[in-house]
Amino acid sequence: MRQFLWILTCIGGIPLFLFGQQVRYITVDDAVKIALENVTELRNLRLDERIQEAKNKEVIGSALPQVGLTGQATYYTNLPKIPFPTSDIGIYQVLEREGVRDGSGNPINVSSATFGVQPVSFVAPLNYQIGLGIQQLLFQPDVFIAVQAREKVMELAMENTKVAELRVKESVRKAYYAVLIAEMQKNVVNETNKRLKKLEYEMNQLYKSGFAEKLDVDKLTVTLNNTETAYNQLNNGINISKSLLKNTMGLPQSDSLVLTTTLDPSMLKAEFMAAQNGFDYSKRPEYTMMETAKNLQELDLKRYKLGYAPTVAAFYQLQRSGQRNKSYDINGSGPWFAFTTGLLGISVNQTLFDGFQRKNKVQQAKLAVEKVENSMNLLKNAIDMEQSIASSALSNALLNLEVQKRNMELAESVFNTTNKKYQTGLASSLELIQSDSEMQRASGNYFQALYEAYIQNVSFSKALGKL
Repeated sequence: MRQFLWILTCIGGIPLFLFGQQVRYITVDDAVKIALENVTELRNLRLDERIQEAKNKEVIGSALPQVGLTGQATYYTNLPKIPFPTSDIGIYQVLEREGVRDGSGNPINVSSATFGVQPVSFVAPLNYQIGLGIQQLLFQPDVFIAVQAREKVMELAMENTKVAELRVKESVRKAYYAVLIAEMQKNVVNETNKRLKKLEYEMNQLYKSGFAEKLDVDKLTVTLNNTETAYNQLNNGINISKSLLKNTMGLPQSDSLVLTTTLDPSMLKAEFMAAQNGFDYSKRPEYTMMETAKNLQELDLKRYKLGYAPTVAAFYQLQRSGQRNKSYDINGSGPWFAFTTGLLGISVNQTLFDGFQRKNKVQQAKLAVEKVENSMNLLKNAIDMEQSIASSALSNALLNLEVQKRNMELAESVFNTTNKKYQTGLASSLELIQSDSEMQRASGNYFQALYEAYIQNVSFSKALGKL
């Protein structure tokens, strides 16, 4: 009963496993396309592009009218007061002018006037203010240059993404070819293993019949064991390489990959010869990114030079203010006193002397432009060197591939001839085993040369900006 439950559990788990695993049949171009969509680094760089796009809109927004609304309401629990002088001198001036006399008959004059101080408040207990302000920047050097630079900054973000995409393309293609060629080699080793097993069976029969020695059987067994070990090592290496490929493509490790690209080594030489014609540095995203960086530095220099110009802005302010005081209620007019104020103007801000700060900033910007130019020349030299090395490496790899291909074909021909002679009794088993070993070695050297040729072809295409 316990075994029955265990079997049901295993059977029930199979659909869940299959459901979680996705089998992908992919060419090398499919692998690159999937990687460009899934790699986290590229997705983050595309998010950086969108962030930069939003920043560009922010820069545009600083050049548009700025509208603000303000409001304030206050109530004074204790009114602020100021000392205000008081005097009745005006009354005495009138009395003196009219010649009025006091009860004793003496004329009244201003010398009898009195002076004092009385606290007075000019603020109502309840106040409010509502204001609307509009400001339009007419000219400001840094904003003016920022508006001009927004497209170049966006280009820089996009070029940075292209540089990362180039690295991903190179890594995916190399990882793909590593798996594909290893699988091709695995198939050849598997066929060799089958052939050796058949030969081992035949030799055992000959040994039992007394027509072969035990030493010959043991030598063949050693060769067969080595072949099986090589097969297992290839199989483990393929699993590791597939895991690396899936990681490079940004795929989960649970996915299963079936590589469907068919290699045509004869096309490598033709592509190599065709690629020799002409080269433009702008095909390399690293160089175009440097060009964009230089343009931005030149705009930065222009910004500091324009810093000597004034900042000009136009503004308009509209404000409504009100006060509430019972003393305002005259003839039923109400306790509120309110009025509206409007203000329209232009502001100009000009720095007359800044301690030579702007002059030094201009000098720094000039040196920064020169520094980028030096980096561009350095990059050109690095690209030239990369192309030279990649061209030589690919040329050598193609020559080696041709040699190893001929060696493999020759070793296969020797094995087939030796096998026929062995079948007719004209060759010993030792000769057959040796020719088989040589054929295996030649096959391994060919696949290694094939791998090197495709890897160098990827590096050469990348150096020319054609990846």
